[in-house]
This record gives sequence, C-alpha cells and structure tokens, in this order.
Amino acid sequence: MRFFITITLILLFSLNLKAQTDWVELSGDILHLALPGAAFGATIVWPEEKLAGSKQFIWAAGVSTVATYGLKYLINKERPNGESHAFPSGHASRAFMGAEFIRRKFGWKAGVPAYLLAGYTGYTRVHANKHDYWDILGGAAVGIASSYIFAKPFTQKVNLSFGRQHEAYTLNFSMVF
Repeated sequence: MRFFITITLILLFSLNLKAQTDWVELSGDILHLALPGAAFGATIVWPEEKLAGSKQFIWAAGVSTVATYGLKYLINKERPNGESHAFPSGHASRAFMGAEFIRRKFGWKAGVPAYLLAGYTGYTRVHANKHDYWDILGGAAVGIASSYIFAKPFTQKVNLSFGRQHEAYTLNFSMVF
C-alpha cells in the first residue's frame, strides 16, 4: 500500500512541477551557462591549453558580457513581454560565445554540436517570449565576435602524400581533429 501512495505522491508532485515549469525555457537557462562552462572546462582539461586557453576564454567572456550589457542599456529595446533591455540577448551572447570558442579551439567536429545547442538556446528565449529573433541574432553576433577575436584558432593537421605500391599509384589524405 505504501508503494502506491508513494507513486501517487510522486506523480502528483511531478504533474504540479511540470505545470509550473516551462521545460524549454529552463533548458535554455541551463545551456546558456553550460556551453561557456564546457568551453572553459576544456581549457583546464587539455594540458596544452591550460594557461593560454583560460586567458583567451576570460577575455572573450569579458568582452562579450561588457558589449552585451552595454548595448542592452544603450539601445533599451522593449521585450515581447513588455520588459526592457531586450537587445541583444544575453543568453544568446553567452551560448554563442561558448560555441564559437569551442569551434575555434577544437574545430568543427566539436563546434557543430555546440552551435546546434547555442541555436536551441536562442530558440528557448523566443519560446519564453523574452526576445524576438533580432535580439537572438544580435546576441549571437556579439558572442561569436568576442570568441573569434580572442580565441586562438584551431589548427588542422593535414597530411597529403603520394606513393606507389607495385603497379598502383596512391594518394593518401589524412586530417587530425
């Protein structure tokens, strides 16, 4: 009997929680911090990136934040829900700063998923009626520009070689990601 009461209480609590929480908006609130967090964490994990990569991230994040909030107060565009300071989106700025930092440091293989998550983060702000797509594009531009300026580019190691084995000629192409 206790099992059924416990299950019933869990279901009632989860239904009540779901009714009070917009999961799409909550996921955007998490991702706008998780993407830059992952970018910064990556600079700590890879030994060759520790000092230089961390400094580059701090500069990119700092410039992105100052530019975003400076523009918010300078432009003071109204949000779709009637609040002020919509342009550019801070969530989009942080998410795209993290995505571009990941792409610059670790290449497109890591950058594509990061950019997809950043795009979804922008969508969550439109879904929550906090921004329109112009606000998202403005935030994305600020975030991408700051990482593009401060993050050292990813260098692909490409090897192209020609060879001959017996009667056949070979062309070998390899790329390290």
